[in-house]
Amino acid sequence: MALNFDISPLGDFIRGLAGDANPAEWMWQVGMAALALVLGFYGARVVCRHLGPSKRWKFGEGSFERVAFPLFAWIFILLGKVILARYQSVLLLQIVQSLVVAWLLIRLAAYVLGHVLPKGGFLHGSIRVIAWIAWIAVALHITGLAPEVIGALEDVGFSVGKNKQRITLWLVLQAIAALGLTLALAAWLSRITESRVMASQGMDMSTRVVITKLVRVATMFLAVMVALPLVGIDITALSIFSGALGVGLGFGLQKIASNYVSGFIVLLDHSLRIGDIITVDNKRGEVTAIESRYTVIKGADGVESIIPNEKLITESVNHHTYSDPKVSMVIAVTISYESDVERACQLLVEAAKTQKRVVAEPPVAARVKLFRDHGIDLELTVWITDPAVGEGDLKSDIYKAILKSYREAGIEIPYPRRDVRLLATPETQENTNQSVT
Repeated sequence: MALNFDISPLGDFIRGLAGDANPAEWMWQVGMAALALVLGFYGARVVCRHLGPSKRWKFGEGSFERVAFPLFAWIFILLGKVILARYQSVLLLQIVQSLVVAWLLIRLAAYVLGHVLPKGGFLHGSIRVIAWIAWIAVALHITGLAPEVIGALEDVGFSVGKNKQRITLWLVLQAIAALGLTLALAAWLSRITESRVMASQGMDMSTRVVITKLVRVATMFLAVMVALPLVGIDITALSIFSGALGVGLGFGLQKIASNYVSGFIVLLDHSLRIGDIITVDNKRGEVTAIESRYTVIKGADGVESIIPNEKLITESVNHHTYSDPKVSMVIAVTISYESDVERACQLLVEAAKTQKRVVAEPPVAARVKLFRDHGIDLELTVWITDPAVGEGDLKSDIYKAILKSYREAGIEIPYPRRDVRLLATPETQENTNQSVT
């Protein structure tokens, strides 16, 4: 494959150097390119600082100044090329403009994908691939090899169907690029909408989650429907695939489909909200996330349980904060029979009222629960409004306050014990009398 300099910007540039071009023309182009870069740098900085970061809208990862710099530089190079083209050749500016376009695409991809994809190796790999594609495309354009490379890719392919539709390697690459571009734009728009909706305080959290999920599904569906016709794929041909998918959902994927549908039902009927305290499948905790297929419950010990959404619909769920965020907490204490029961109950109430998390209404209550063989069981009931924080620390503080107040008041917390009484029988009484005599 030979370099086709006859129709390439690089060929024109080399012929200009080899010809009788005026050195002043090249200096004007170099100066114009340098001026465009300087104006682009300071212009991007001034504009971005004037606008400032948006607190309600977030369009990408990092500062937009990284994208605005090559964008402004490209605009100024374009203006400079238009001005100089009236008086001289602008071959060098054409090459610089192509390089700046590749630079702009790489910066824009990093800005958008950083907002869509999670940080990690996949994100960095995607940006690296886009950078290689951009620089290779610019190199092919400058050297004039782009038409020959495209022709070689179109020669590799095969025909399918009765109509002998030709599927080439170039068509496959176009399909991958179109699908990737539309999906990235769909995910970007979905992420922007999600951040805006989730920041709205006028809607319930469940409603916000439903809206974001519907927007995400709708944008992804539209992205696929737009990408396929762009590469010449007939959408009506997907009807067979959709029928097969329906059969698969009816048999093998019915559980997965049921979990997805249940997730939307849970969100729409407001039976569960983020931050609620529930008990399901013998697991109690705070609802931290309601995803399309499952719900995440975080227990007081920090363990997160993933519950399929179908369980929340078909099984009984104990909702501790459904209509009222207040929940009760019971503390059991045992005192000896010799202790003052009234004073012991009073000290229980006083120990609970010293804790900041214990609310005044409903009032703290202490009562006698049960008589046991080794003591009297008392029960203290307190109410809190922040069950998601956990009960372990609060119970510990109340127990320590009770122990301290009981020791000061002389109230005994008994050990388990048994009283053994020996009863005399006639035989043992006779033996005892004989031993005495």
